Amino acid sequence: MSSRKRLAAVSALVPMLGGAGLCLGASGALADTTLTIATVNNTQMIEMQKLSPQFEQSHPGIHLKWVVLEENVLRQRVTTDIATHGGQFDILTIGNYEVPIWAKQNWLTPFENLPSSYDVDDVLKPVREGISYKGKLYALPFYAESVMTLYRKDLFQKAGLTMPDHPTYTQIREYADKITDKSAGIAGICLRGKPGWGENMAYFTTLVTANGGQWFDESWKPTINTPAWHQALTYYDDILKKDGPPGAASNGFNENLALFTSGHCGMWIDATSAAGTVFDKAQSQVSDKSGVTAVPTGSFTGGPTWLWSWNLAIPASSKQVDAAKQFITWATSKEYVQLVAKTDGWVNIPPGTRTSSYESAEYKQAAPFSPMVLEAINNANPLAQTKNPRPYTGAQFVSIPEFQAIGTNVGQTVAATLAGSMSVDQALSSAQAATARTMRQAGYPKKQ
Repeated sequence: MSSRKRLAAVSALVPMLGGAGLCLGASGALADTTLTIATVNNTQMIEMQKLSPQFEQSHPGIHLKWVVLEENVLRQRVTTDIATHGGQFDILTIGNYEVPIWAKQNWLTPFENLPSSYDVDDVLKPVREGISYKGKLYALPFYAESVMTLYRKDLFQKAGLTMPDHPTYTQIREYADKITDKSAGIAGICLRGKPGWGENMAYFTTLVTANGGQWFDESWKPTINTPAWHQALTYYDDILKKDGPPGAASNGFNENLALFTSGHCGMWIDATSAAGTVFDKAQSQVSDKSGVTAVPTGSFTGGPTWLWSWNLAIPASSKQVDAAKQFITWATSKEYVQLVAKTDGWVNIPPGTRTSSYESAEYKQAAPFSPMVLEAINNANPLAQTKNPRPYTGAQFVSIPEFQAIGTNVGQTVAATLAGSMSVDQALSSAQAATARTMRQAGYPKKQ
């Protein structure tokens, strides 16, 4: 949709949302206020920025200043700002990793006394629980996700393959070998390779779990240089070098999304939030050729499963709390979902947050993947045990403050194997030593 048409569509919807009951008396109730919003450059957030003139029109006293950053940069900027009480931002886009940790530090403003029109009970329970601390919400979810396998049905048919409902990693390897066509620019599989605790390590941690591994034992000793990690990294390194796209070590979520939608990936194991873009005819060249199935399983099943949400939160340092709450309730409301649906199509609504979205007949028709996504999120269990007992929670991350640095450091060594600068053995030995050093310096083992 062109910018002119988009703005026209937004303007046409102003009356509808003006009466949504979420303005909270904003129009004329506040002196001119400028909110500085830090967000990630994902598709859904870019859409939020494009639709935000609607909010400003119905809230004439509030102006929005956007800081849109690549995922790793966003995390570094907002973490530094909130830890130092820098006060650069009024609204932060953060994950369910940060919310409880930062709430415990009194770094976030709680969301209390939300209007009945917001219908907080409509938010999926696992998502609500992930952004709560001591029974209070400290952020509101913009979109949420679990994990799935996206694949090209046409390539599978051409190769005489049938994707099962619950594939194994052994099968995925066989399929990747058969559908890779480098002469046609088609990689059999795309996986996150860009270093970062929320980039390559988000996916890779799930692969480790599937191989029976974990980050720490019950005494908080790192368990990186172990057979399970060796099996996982050998598989990952080998399949991406043989069947992955060029430059895999530089590809994060957004890069792989671009590769898949442009027809250059046969399979992609990643966040369920990608499905909306993949199945949107306006954004994807393979919208009618794609299918979805469950995340592959390895030698260990039943462990913790991926649950992530991108949320909007207010740092305690903000002096514009009332205005920030008004914007956040608007951007995470049922009415905002309707706005996106009418402006850009139901397939593009922010996924994974509201029961009402998944009950919508329009969404079910536009998003054939939606039942699988709902089931994956409702059944997500980041509290489940790994093969061997562990002292922490989290599925694709470890719920301790130190993990942000640890995960990013280990992510760099994992990426180094893809780049050919380290062997699997060297990477695991280096990561084990660095993580053990960090944990000693942080005083582990200690009471959590």
